[in-house]
Amino acid sequence: MQRIMLRAKIHRVAVTQADLNYEGSCGIDEDFLDAAGMKEYERIELYNINNGERFSTYIIKAPRGSGEISLNGAAARRAHIGDLMIICTYGPMTDQEAATHKPRVVLVDENNRIKEVIEKE
Repeated sequence: MQRIMLRAKIHRVAVTQADLNYEGSCGIDEDFLDAAGMKEYERIELYNINNGERFSTYIIKAPRGSGEISLNGAAARRAHIGDLMIICTYGPMTDQEAATHKPRVVLVDENNRIKEVIEKE
């Protein structure tokens, strides 16, 4: 049996752009992707701290160092610019893998800059 476990999250990052007319997805600064170990086109779950909305989409790269978090297409209706988000990825693991797994957590400051990356042993 496999369990679906939290792999990584970017915590309390602010939405910087929203574009209803884009084809869809979520643009994320490449620095955030590297820090979290997330990949372009990976499925993500997003949780809006401001209004409680929860939804999923996939990642596209935003310019490195930009601090950009852009919600595009239908996702743009789920948050306003400035709303704080938690962005998560999950993955299947055996019970043996899950017993020792710890997710990577990227903490972000009020300027959408990486404050700390937590990788628990």
